Amino acid sequence: MEDTQLMKGILEGCVLSIIAEGETYGYEILSKLESYGFEELGEGTLYPILTRLDKNGSIACRKEKSPLGPIRKYYSVTEEGRLRLEQFLENYRKVTKCAEAVLFEKTENTLRDGRKI
Repeated sequence: MEDTQLMKGILEGCVLSIIAEGETYGYEILSKLESYGFEELGEGTLYPILTRLDKNGSIACRKEKSPLGPIRKYYSVTEEGRLRLEQFLENYRKVTKCAEAVLFEKTENTLRDGRKI
């Protein structure tokens, strides 16, 4: 996926949605995103999103010793985060509906105004 600005906004909503499913940690979030097709993501993309969500009060972070090594950060959604997620979903649906109308409302290689593609 190449449009980083578009991706940045969408990823923040996706990360918040994953955390809203239940407490989780960074590697698990990356794994879930990859399972949905976000294949080119790394820690350098995810952790700034987690930091932003933590700073704006959408998620809470707690640290706990991991059975496999270093301390692990666990993330959970806050009430503010649930409200932000609802707002994100509403805005996302509206924007994608409008964009799809503009981009895909055509019939067999003809734009809405009749021009051939």
